[in-house]
Amino acid sequence: MDEKLSIRVNVADRFYPLRVDRGDEERIRKAAKLINDKVLQYKQRYNDKDVQDFLAMAALQYVIKVLEIENNQDAGPLVNAVALLDQKLESLLKEE
Repeated sequence: MDEKLSIRVNVADRFYPLRVDRGDEERIRKAAKLINDKVLQYKQRYNDKDVQDFLAMAALQYVIKVLEIENNQDAGPLVNAVALLDQKLESLLKEE
């Protein structure tokens, strides 16, 4: 059964009501905390800026990290290594 849970998430001192899968609640709350922590870092460093600027910078920083992770998860080298290993195993089996 698809259980939805109603939660309120605080992001940059604003509360947002959400209906989420029960299994996603912890991840969503953790994401909100990471955003709030990053916004707080920017607030402490740049006190002449608007919260919108801090949110934009936090979003940019996290999306850059996501893109880096996506690029690092290129499966090509792994596929090549497995293919080479498969070839070696095939040749060993043919020798016997």
